Amino acid sequence: MKLDLNKYKIERRYINKRPKVRPGTRLTSGTPGFFVAHDTGNAGADADAHYRYFNTQTERSASAQTFIDDKTILEIIPTGTGSDPAERAYHVLYNVQTDNDRFGDDANDIALGIELCYGGKINFDEAYKRFVWYLAYCCYKFNKNPLIYIASHKQLDPARKFDCDQALAKGGKTLKDLIYDVAAEMKLTPAQVVPKALTALPSDIAQSIIDNYVTVAWGASTAAGDKEGADHFHRLANNLRMAAGIPLEAGKAALPPQKLPKSNAQEIIFRWLSSAWFKSRAAGDQMAMTHFNNLANYLRKAAGIPAE
Repeated sequence: MKLDLNKYKIERRYINKRPKVRPGTRLTSGTPGFFVAHDTGNAGADADAHYRYFNTQTERSASAQTFIDDKTILEIIPTGTGSDPAERAYHVLYNVQTDNDRFGDDANDIALGIELCYGGKINFDEAYKRFVWYLAYCCYKFNKNPLIYIASHKQLDPARKFDCDQALAKGGKTLKDLIYDVAAEMKLTPAQVVPKALTALPSDIAQSIIDNYVTVAWGASTAAGDKEGADHFHRLANNLRMAAGIPLEAGKAALPPQKLPKSNAQEIIFRWLSSAWFKSRAAGDQMAMTHFNNLANYLRKAAGIPAE
């Protein structure tokens, strides 16, 4: 990894503390657990305009830590990248559970909200370069794999939100482009991003995950009459079996282990294992934390994702 740490300047100009905007409380995770890529939805307004707005805002529970335009990377709430510890901002609704399912907690409590300014006189290419570099800087600073720990607001709240995808599209970019551009900015080797070597999923690990999580979810979907959900969990179980070289049906011959789809590994980690790990940490159960981390790493290795 050879990220240029001095490529751009990070400006820190913090808004005043107020309960609905900057409560002044630290992230419960201490350092950031993941990063939410937003766009402002306010075409033409630059980073300084958003600083002025949030420094006077009192009525809305809304904010983010960082705003980025074509000239400025501006942290308006501490992020932990400087000398001040990371603080909460209100950039994702609390009553949407997707962040809990994927990352084990509410985004406002453990993640940074990073906003791309766009439109009007803002040069998209220059703003995008700074957006990519800042996300890479955060991944470097907090030791996070960009393929796993960058989520868009749309992914976390798909019923309401379209950011940062809507702003990226105006520059001919997609979320996938963004994540891989962050990896390229960090100069990660292919092995650091997605190793080519296949590690078979141990059969007992595959069966344990199927029995304890996937079959339970399949049963709940079936009981609710959710055929689409039941079919999904059936396929997920079979993909785990194939990754472990387990026969799909009784009496059938086992095939050589196949690579577990990365999306399957991430789904299981984010849907079940991360939340179990966080609950174990809250209970002070170090043994259980190690267990869930080991399970996650078996899945990562079987999908060609770096272990953590």
